[in-house]
Amino acid sequence: AAVSERICKHMNEDHAEAVVAYARHYGGMTGARAARLLRVDALAMELDVEGQTLRVAFDHALTDSEDAHRTLVAMLRALPS
Repeated sequence: AAVSERICKHMNEDHAEAVVAYARHYGGMTGARAARLLRVDALAMELDVEGQTLRVAFDHALTDSEDAHRTLVAMLRALPS
């Protein structure tokens, strides 16, 4: 839980635009203008997208915080620019 809180705090404070991109691309919320990362577990990330809760599954079960970091970065890099 502490790892999830740390990841969420970092993403929401330093990479807010990435969180919106996850909601738009991976969550299908194409019109999203604001999103916050609520929690990360081994299987998915949970976002609050303008008051709606959205769960975005990872392509594998995360093993640790380093894996979480690598996976979130890879998902961002995979987005069309």
